Amino acid sequence: MSTDDDIFFSGGAVRDVAEWMAQTLGLERLEPPDLGEGEHFFKTRSRWTEGRFVLLLVRRNIHLLVDPEPDEVSAIDNCTGMVKVRLAGWRDAQEQTQEACAIFNELAASAPDIGLVLTNALSTIVAAYLPGAGVRSFPPRTSLDVEDIDVWQPWVGRGPHAG
Repeated sequence: MSTDDDIFFSGGAVRDVAEWMAQTLGLERLEPPDLGEGEHFFKTRSRWTEGRFVLLLVRRNIHLLVDPEPDEVSAIDNCTGMVKVRLAGWRDAQEQTQEACAIFNELAASAPDIGLVLTNALSTIVAAYLPGAGVRSFPPRTSLDVEDIDVWQPWVGRGPHAG
């Protein structure tokens, strides 16, 4: 199972969101030679462990299904971009999740005009920020998928399959 922590976003161009994030979070831009077109790579100090760094890759939503079947609907269907949150060096899943939550909360606290969805392991939705409505934290193990659509749909914007 994946231990990814990702923040998905809707309502903004990837480049613009990357610039906003860099300013809001005080990120340092990195330019590795293998960075793909339209990708933006940053690092910042850990909010939890002194001497550790967190890496963030901002890019288009590579998990977006253009026309999902009704049983493939997901909380990230309306999200055009994503931020992969990773600890530099050895990874501790709990610490990485704490870092992703802290970054999500900092971004949401700045009251952006874009929607945000925090996920864990590409299977559960942790929290969502909806402009004008605020932040909603979800119960543990709330699925990103259609089985929990009644729980998350009001908080993720109106995607192609929103009621």
